[in-house]
Formats: sequence, C-alpha cells, structure tokens
Amino acid sequence: MTPMSSNTKNLRYFALIANLSLILWVGLWQSTISPHPHLNNYVIAVMWIIPMLLPLKGILEGKPYTHAWANFILMFYFLHALTILWVDDGERWLALIELIITSSAFVANILFARVRAKELGIKLKRLSQVEREEREAHDTKEPK
Repeated sequence: MTPMSSNTKNLRYFALIANLSLILWVGLWQSTISPHPHLNNYVIAVMWIIPMLLPLKGILEGKPYTHAWANFILMFYFLHALTILWVDDGERWLALIELIITSSAFVANILFARVRAKELGIKLKRLSQVEREEREAHDTKEPK
C-alpha cells in the first residue's frame, strides 16, 4: 500500500473529524437539543444517523472512493440545513451548524479523495473519453 504524505494524512483527519462531527451533531440535535415533540426522539435520531453510517467503514479506512461517494449522502443533510434555515426561525442556528459541518465534510472528502487517488495512481476517465469508448464499442458490434 502506498504510504500517505503528511498533507494527505491531514486531509484525511479533517474529513474524518468532519464526518464524525456531523454524526454527533445530528444525533444530539434530534435526540437532545431539539427533539420531535410527538415521536420517540431516539428513534428519530437513529433514523437520521443511519445514512451516515453507510460509508463510515470506508471513511475510517481512508478509502478515497468511499470519501467521494459519501458526498452524495451529505447532500441530504446539506438540503435539510438549507430548508430549516429558510423555514424555521426557531432552529436556524442549529441548521447553520449543520450546514457548516456538512460543507466542511463535503470539501474535506473531495480534497482527500483527490489527493489520495493521485498518490495511489487512481485516475478517473473524463466523460468525453468514456463516451468515445462506448460509441466505439457500440459501432463495432455487428447487427443481429
């Protein structure tokens, strides 16, 4: 396995801390700080946390691909924070914290995935290259 540079390790720690902070923040928000008045606050907190647990193993292991796709999950929390900022005066500061943590995790995941992938020699093909290869594969097939 290719060793990580100190810069890559710092980006990994930044991503790890940001992702774990979001799990902690969402759990605290939903269970303790501002629980739902009519539903079990711990069940709601677990439901909010489960999506973030899906990429956690790969994030803990420092896998660049997992960091990259974890951002799709983070978009749910990003949109949640923006929605609460827009519609709920009472929880605006809670949503602002969620937005800051989510944005930090998003940026950290991107930076770590990019830098670590370069270290490992992983290179994604450009979309135009993929389209060209698919077109060539389709054009070379003989009709049945």
